[in-house]
Amino acid sequence: MTGRRARALRLTAGDDVKRGLAAAFAPVDTERHDRTPVGWFARALRVPGRERRIVVQAAKATLAATAAWLLATLVLKLPQPFLAPYAAIFLVEATVYRSVRGWVQQVGSVATGVLLAAVAGQLIPGQAVALAVVVFAGLLAGSWRRFGDAGVWVGVTGMLLVSYGTARDLALMGDRLLETALGATIGVAVNTLIFPPLYGERLATATDRLATALAGLLESLSDLVRRDEPGDLDDLLSQAQDARSQVQVAEEAVGLTREGRVLNLRRGHPKAGTHRERPLRTLIALWPAVSQLIAAVRTTTARADRHPFEYPWPDARDSLADLAHRLAGAVQAVAVAGRPVDLEECRALLEKLEERLVTAEGDGVPARLGLGTLTLPARLLVEKLENR
Repeated sequence: MTGRRARALRLTAGDDVKRGLAAAFAPVDTERHDRTPVGWFARALRVPGRERRIVVQAAKATLAATAAWLLATLVLKLPQPFLAPYAAIFLVEATVYRSVRGWVQQVGSVATGVLLAAVAGQLIPGQAVALAVVVFAGLLAGSWRRFGDAGVWVGVTGMLLVSYGTARDLALMGDRLLETALGATIGVAVNTLIFPPLYGERLATATDRLATALAGLLESLSDLVRRDEPGDLDDLLSQAQDARSQVQVAEEAVGLTREGRVLNLRRGHPKAGTHRERPLRTLIALWPAVSQLIAAVRTTTARADRHPFEYPWPDARDSLADLAHRLAGAVQAVAVAGRPVDLEECRALLEKLEERLVTAEGDGVPARLGLGTLTLPARLLVEKLENR
């Protein structure tokens, strides 16, 4: 391949990555009618995504609360069962796993609050004193990490029972516990059986954005290394910060998606995102090596006195720049599930750089140290892509 043709290919691929970056990070061109409540609701009905999930979860919470209230009043004949719909609403959680965990925490915290109120009602004659004791003890008990976010309701439940004057009526307090367990159970059942939430689309979005960010960063690094005077690295470091943010978003997406599949009856559905998880985890694993490569560039381009590293010679930098360019293309290929990733040219360029480190004697020790500092993270990137 001639030098002119190789340069043309680099420019074309660089333009493709820049267009991908612009598409990934450009603000969404939302039409005016989509910004209104009616437009937002219409979008929820028209397009799968966050808006539709909010509507579905709201409808499920409404169904659970209504069912809990009707069952408590019409079937069990409980007086003023306000805790039943309350527990039902709060247990239509973002994932089925959180609903089940919340059931245990919610029922446990309310039961503890009822028990504290019952003990205080039987042993402490003064209502004000009983209230103070129950609130203090309840807040302390609720801080136990096993209660999670529901721990605050230990003290609140005890306070409500004492302040309503029902702490001495054990039968009524038993009703409070029963209605809480009933509402919590209905909330968990509704969230588990009716369109249990999945988050596979987040993996697809995170994969595309992270691949574009890492590829764009490697392309910028390729252009920078090719120059005789790298100049200011602020733009590169800014890109690195953006890529790091995308890595964090990707890690959160993987965690939420995996949690969403736990105890989920639809975990085998395409929306579960199982086929998308492996490419995204590969991209996340590339970030440490990319970060090390950026740090190596900063080190070798520094002009401090008595610095043991020196910027490599132009032909060596060209090979390294070509390698970074090829790695950018490989990163983009990883984002497409099932697409093969061609690493032959990456291996050939890496072998060329490592051979120069061993055989070249005219570069000088500082320049060879600089080239070695830049080559090691590049090798790590190639190995990560090979073992994806």
